[in-house]
Amino acid sequence: MLVVMSRNASQDEIETAVAKIESMGLKPHVIPGSIRTAIGITGNTGPIEPGILEGMPGVRDVIRVTKPYKLVSREMKKEDTRIEVGNVAIGGASFVVIAGPCAVESESQAFQIAEKVKAAGATLFRGGAFKPRTSPYSFQGLGEEGLKILQKIREEFDLPVVTEAIDVESVGLVEQYADVIQVGARNMQNFSLLKRVGRSSRPVLLKRGMSATVEELLMSAEYILSEGNYRVILCERGVRTFADHTRNTLDLSAVPAVKELSHLPILADPSHGTGKRDKVLPMALAGMAAGADGLMIEVHIDPERALSDGPQSLYPDQFVRLMESLRRLALALDKTLA
Repeated sequence: MLVVMSRNASQDEIETAVAKIESMGLKPHVIPGSIRTAIGITGNTGPIEPGILEGMPGVRDVIRVTKPYKLVSREMKKEDTRIEVGNVAIGGASFVVIAGPCAVESESQAFQIAEKVKAAGATLFRGGAFKPRTSPYSFQGLGEEGLKILQKIREEFDLPVVTEAIDVESVGLVEQYADVIQVGARNMQNFSLLKRVGRSSRPVLLKRGMSATVEELLMSAEYILSEGNYRVILCERGVRTFADHTRNTLDLSAVPAVKELSHLPILADPSHGTGKRDKVLPMALAGMAAGADGLMIEVHIDPERALSDGPQSLYPDQFVRLMESLRRLALALDKTLA
């Protein structure tokens, strides 16, 4: 259920509506908009009688939400959500590029990459301090040492940082050092983790699971919003199919599908989506053309010696060419690179 307040509704009227919803044993979610405020309602086990709320002062309309995901639905909020991360806005008119290595391997490695991607035009820096790997013998990340390196990069290069929390226990550490908490594909349906980041004050970057439908992705986002964190960024990072010419199949049809169903911003990750360096640039351009709000790109100084995902990491000069191509395409699509 969605309670739409009048354009000129006072703060007192909004608070009165919230109190009424709470008195019914339900949970209100106040969603400010550019024109008017809406209040989403969750926690009901059956239909709510609209007449209970329709006659209240300041209430313009009461609308039933038909989707199983309520708070992330376009029915709940018509306008696109814009999420501020430092001085960068994700969603809306601007197009963001998040770039960096799959894993932080050392301060020297991370700083060299940060300098290169910043100069080329990246607006956020990505790097894993905790790495969930298929093999227990693979590099698992530097942990808190890696987080401290990311913090230094933010201060040195004025780049907000994105890094992954792999379990409930690591969220507290990531909150201390990072600007955005990433929930990886393997954890998309780790519901305890989703609830924990839902109680965080940090924005959350939620990646689509390797075999997840769009609806399952949106339901996972609903877990986060239902806990009170409305700053969620979705990410299409490729799904598993029968194809063997790439590591995964980057499902760019999910981008317009999500845009139709949800107000949340969505990024494309052509690095994980293809797993092959030579396919990152064309699929990155395709992601912009499909309507994504930004990209996540893996870049490494020496991909052949990378401790994680070297085959899909761009060399710095390739990233420069990618940014130049994005700028030209942005002009044609009437987009603005952040």
